[in-house]
Formats: sequence, structure tokens, C-alpha cells
Amino acid sequence: MKATAFIFARGGSKGLPGKNIRMLAGKPLIAWSIEHALTVNRIDRVLVSTDSEEIAAVATQYGAQVPFLRPTELARDDSPEWAAWRHALNYLKRSEGRLPEVMVSIPTTAPLRLSMDIENCLGEYEKGNVDMVITVSTAHRSPYFNMVKMNIDGTVGLVIPPASTIGRRQDAPEVFDMATVCYVAHPEFVLTHNSIFEGRVRAVKVPPERAIDIDTLLDFQMAECFMGLRVQNT
Repeated sequence: MKATAFIFARGGSKGLPGKNIRMLAGKPLIAWSIEHALTVNRIDRVLVSTDSEEIAAVATQYGAQVPFLRPTELARDDSPEWAAWRHALNYLKRSEGRLPEVMVSIPTTAPLRLSMDIENCLGEYEKGNVDMVITVSTAHRSPYFNMVKMNIDGTVGLVIPPASTIGRRQDAPEVFDMATVCYVAHPEFVLTHNSIFEGRVRAVKVPPERAIDIDTLLDFQMAECFMGLRVQNT
């Protein structure tokens, strides 16, 4: 199986301006995702979808291909990434006359992933009978125990009230946070559906320290800290 990797990196970011090319441990943030993808044998090419000429130049420098610039309407704060996925796949379908066998999305926001996390997702996908594979990590909060929502009367209550009293978080049903480490998808599924959970989905677990998702300056600082610890321990 040969997969095509996509990295979706728009130029605008309100949470952390310039995030995708901000320097992290000596490299632009996007470079980490590109390098992770390039080390996976089952990935035959790495494409970047961006609306930014600056990001495109950095991506090319680190070995990715940037065959098109994403339209502005698909790179706004409120633009769904699923639409960017479809745009990239449709570009390949028009320009090459076919879709990739497998699509892999490797977000820039999880630089602490390891290449084996991508390999594990591809391995899970290869088992068959699945439309998508996502990554998850153990959740720090549970909707059955310590996640609350606001009620109409101003009080708060559990997001999912359990059938019986749960005295410890460990006794609640196990739940997970979705991670942005890697997504593997069948291209036709992306083109014919509107969201991940419309299909058959499996998950690969990754430890929380590899699943840090950079959206704010605090997230970035945490990533810098963990990256520094990783360097010290190698």
C-alpha cells in the first residue's frame, strides 16, 4: 500500500500568529510534520495545502511538494478542514486523473509525534473494513464524572449523567481525547461524506506527551519544554 500524505497549513492563525512557520527546536513547526512523513516507507509523497506563499516556500525547502495554493475561502478561521481535504483530493483527481490509494493527513500542530505513530495508523487501516483511522490519547476529564455543562436555569450538571453514582473517575467508562497526530482515510469516503464519524472509524492510542496540540502560545511553550526533554533523554 502506498499513501499520499497531506499537510494542511493555512497562513492565518488568531491563536498563535505565524504558527505554522514559527521556530520550534531549530525548525519551522511545519518542518516537523514534513520530516515525520518523509520517513514513513508507505508514504510515497508529501503534499502541502496552503494559501501562503511563505509557508509554501518553507515547505518546499524541507522536501514537500506544493502543487497548488489553497483558495482564500478555504483558509479562513471558520473554514472546515474537511473542505480543504476535499479540495486537495479533487485537485489530484483533476490533474492526475485518479485519487491516491490512501490519504494521510499529518497536522502541523502535533510536532511531538513519532514516525511510528503514523506507521501504526497505516497498519490499523490496512486491516481493512474501515473508512478512517484517527489517533486518541487518554482523557484527563470524563463527561460521566467531572465535565459539566450549563443548564438553562443557571445550574451545572454532568455532560453525561451516569445511570448510577460514580465516586471515582477511574470507575467511569473509559473515554479518550481525539488527537491531531495523524488521520488516515479512504479518499472516496472524504469526497462522499461530510465528517469523520459518518463512517467506520478506528483509533490508535498515543501517549499524551506525543499528542500535544498547538493552538495557543501556552501550547507552543509546552511543546518546547517536551521537545527539550526529549533531546536531553536521547
